[in-house]
Amino acid sequence: MGEAATAPAAVRATIGDSEFDRDTAVIRRAPGVYDIDLSAGWTIISAVNGGYLLAVLGRALADALPHGDPFTISAHYLTASQPGPAVIRTDTVRTGRTLSTGQASLFQYDEEGAEVERIRVLASYGNLDALPDDVRTTARPPVFPPMDQCFGPQDGPAPVSGSSAIADRLMLKLDPSTLGWALGAPSGKGEMRSWFGLADGRDADPLSLLLAVDALPPTAFEIGLKGWVPTVELTVHVRARPAPGPLRVSITTRNLAGGFLEEDAEIWDSADRLVAQSRQLARARLS
Repeated sequence: MGEAATAPAAVRATIGDSEFDRDTAVIRRAPGVYDIDLSAGWTIISAVNGGYLLAVLGRALADALPHGDPFTISAHYLTASQPGPAVIRTDTVRTGRTLSTGQASLFQYDEEGAEVERIRVLASYGNLDALPDDVRTTARPPVFPPMDQCFGPQDGPAPVSGSSAIADRLMLKLDPSTLGWALGAPSGKGEMRSWFGLADGRDADPLSLLLAVDALPPTAFEIGLKGWVPTVELTVHVRARPAPGPLRVSITTRNLAGGFLEEDAEIWDSADRLVAQSRQLARARLS
């Protein structure tokens, strides 16, 4: 792998004391009921990013369940979330010695004050630190250039029109071989690879991995499409607690059909461990 540079931050934030932690913090109103004000800082165009929303719901479930680490979490995105007040309702489905399972839904309010369900998740939680060290895998870390030979949003024009506030909160350095779309010459391969971190230097933890799987530009750009690619369903498997340092994210789309595409993501940490995997079904705008 290429040598990683330290994430550019004058003063590094820490886990539990960062913008990400503040913006995903939920307030317990009653058992299983949480309030949050969704931050406009994690929007793309006008909608709140799906990975940020997953981290918000993941934090509520970590509080509601007896285990604190997400092992697997599947989300269905029902309607687009907007910055502003939201309520999360959680239910415990089952608790066991090593795993507990719960579900959660996030609601916002329409113009008449009625609740509208935005996202619903089902998740199993455990203790990542209690997992055995045995690893048997054929998976290999993605190989791409070191950070100083990769490019971020600040190096070129915005990929989509409208707000891209989330880009200011991330440290993204994309592999040049997956940046043809930014130069008007997409490769058609449906691949996106990048170094990833939070802009304030906070190291990754299991909850921020839920953000990382949905934080890169869509693979649809490199296929030759433009515009928003809204998530329909997203499943994340967290495999290990990430080591300090920047992550490497590799996302691949193999099939676009009927106006939908899948994105398969792998996240590797600085110790060359596969710490998270995901599959997402998204709607592609074909015109």
